[in-house]
Amino acid sequence: MKKVLIILYCVLLAGVLPAQQIAKNTPGKPAAGGDLRPSQQQAKVQQLITQILTQGHYRKLALDDSLSSAIFDRYLQSLDNNKVIFLASDIAQFEKYRTAIDDDLKQGELTPAYTIFNTFKNRFDERMNYVSALLDKPFDFTVDETYNTDREKAPWPKSTAESDELWRKMIKSQALSLKLSGKKPEEISKTLKERYQNQQKALGRFTSEDVFSEYINAFSGAVDPHTNYFSPAASDNFKIDMSLSLEGIGASLRTENDYTKVAEIIAGGPAFKSKLLRKDDRIVAVAQGTDGKMVDVVGWRIDEVVKLIRGPKGTTVRLQILPAGSDEAALPREITLVRDKIKLEEAAAKKEIVPITQNGKTMRMGVITIPTFYMDYEEAQKGNKNFNSTSRDVRRMIKELNTEKIDGLIIDLRNNGGGSLSEAIELSGLFIPDGPVVQVRDASGKIDVMKDPDPSQVYTGPLAVLINRFSASASEIFAGAIQDYKRGVVVGEQTYGKGTVQNMVGLDRFMRNEGEKLGDLKLTIAKFYRVTGSSTQHKGVSPDIALPSRFSAEEFGESSQPSALPWDQIKSTGFKPTNNISPALITKLEANVEKRMKADPEWKQYQSAIEELKKAQKKTEISLQEAKRKKERDELEQKRSVANKIESSDPEVPEEESSEQKPADSKDSKAKDLYLNEGAKILADMLVVN
Repeated sequence: MKKVLIILYCVLLAGVLPAQQIAKNTPGKPAAGGDLRPSQQQAKVQQLITQILTQGHYRKLALDDSLSSAIFDRYLQSLDNNKVIFLASDIAQFEKYRTAIDDDLKQGELTPAYTIFNTFKNRFDERMNYVSALLDKPFDFTVDETYNTDREKAPWPKSTAESDELWRKMIKSQALSLKLSGKKPEEISKTLKERYQNQQKALGRFTSEDVFSEYINAFSGAVDPHTNYFSPAASDNFKIDMSLSLEGIGASLRTENDYTKVAEIIAGGPAFKSKLLRKDDRIVAVAQGTDGKMVDVVGWRIDEVVKLIRGPKGTTVRLQILPAGSDEAALPREITLVRDKIKLEEAAAKKEIVPITQNGKTMRMGVITIPTFYMDYEEAQKGNKNFNSTSRDVRRMIKELNTEKIDGLIIDLRNNGGGSLSEAIELSGLFIPDGPVVQVRDASGKIDVMKDPDPSQVYTGPLAVLINRFSASASEIFAGAIQDYKRGVVVGEQTYGKGTVQNMVGLDRFMRNEGEKLGDLKLTIAKFYRVTGSSTQHKGVSPDIALPSRFSAEEFGESSQPSALPWDQIKSTGFKPTNNISPALITKLEANVEKRMKADPEWKQYQSAIEELKKAQKKTEISLQEAKRKKERDELEQKRSVANKIESSDPEVPEEESSEQKPADSKDSKAKDLYLNEGAKILADMLVVN
């Protein structure tokens, strides 16, 4: 990987703008009328970023009218995703910029970006005047009318009157949600007025740097979803968030459609340990302590939401969240977290033994759960031979489990978002003979084959790997290697599909003799490929045996991102499969799984619940009549509750129940984790079938 970075650095240095050509920063002060305008330095930084993206990004960019159009659409989407602020006449005025952005980027021209933003701000202020007047009057929730929450393909309103009607229904929908959550009429009006006043204040505090960042991220996001620009302020915050000494809840956040959304749950943090917060949950309100007032944060700037959530170790924060996959009509759920430092030991692999009875015979299945691929680099550099790492810890656990006479082993990678590449490779080596594990192709086309460094196998018995939609990156490398070597059976859901490598590029390094901070660019520089030559990008890893999935690829994962790099294939590298897992064996195992699911009332109940949830999520037309809306919401919440209680990460399952190790088919206890128990049964089937 070092070679990849060196090549990138040399390529960029060869074409970088000379430092003396970069003007000193002229602050982006408001122009006449309060409009924001770009600075001279931003124009130069834009040219620099354009050069880096066109010369150093893995995707060979053609900065042409097609990409210009994609940037244009993405910038409008970042400002007005629901198409409720701009008028159709505004968009018609902006169309002249659609195919000119590619030339503007090369020339450092930023005027269109600021023209669009200033129009957006003015239109937003107009909307707020209407909202304020609207909320002075009560809504009639007996009227039978509907509101469509999905405006992705809807046109922008053609007139102010059409916009007023759109906003009337939108605000009425939000008011009805608050009413159904128990708020009184005066509280509803106050909450919504404060929500939009806060949004207006936040927009009023936008600086030239904020607009520049929004525009450049529309550019980088059109290239691929993992390439991002960090302004100097955002870069500082990113470095703070990446520090393990950060005291907070252990979750990284992002903004999407006025909501603060959970981007990642950090292994070892309070959110991870509690299992109360999930990736893609939306935070709608924050309160301090056990009895502090809930502060509505819909529409807030991300940095302001982070300030509310972040705090000293040992203090309490309460959040109201809309669960992942739910619509805005869903009932928010309140959770309580105690802030703490992120602890490496909490993110470490853990083992247990799950007894399983099949055909009258009881077997003991070892389970090793790996939340992330970790390595204590600091201790390793100090020469500490006992430093913590995924592969070292799992090696020790396997030996301990073998001593306890396990019949099979499950590696649980559900919700494991990745981590150390070297650890994924070394972990694979514990189960396969020596050979290649993953291929990495850089932006120049050079392919680096990364091999298992240890020819010995620590575990040679029956093996299953559990994955789900949120298993990503390093998890996909490990699961893919086990599958390709036919060493074990992969069970669960299709994985996330992130098969790219990023590097942080400090822009300051290209501006010699300049005292101003310019921020950083996170750049995609390489791509992962399995030993078969198949990319893990976009498609991820498909399980050998698929279990029911609540999360669709269209809504969650890499394939849900329009600008995601495509799946492709390179030449297979030489490797020798173990052939422990044959197609005939998979067919027999699948038949047994299908038979069990048809007979198991919990699986049938779960499958019914998630099918209903998927149908409900596709329905975007919601009622604005109280009786109908309440019925819709209650039915949906009942299905969601059933699904939550059955899923392994359900926060409603008591901790004392989850710690019990009872047989999966025990009649005197409700099996908590259907996926884990099914994995154990599949392992038991493997022993019988083989």
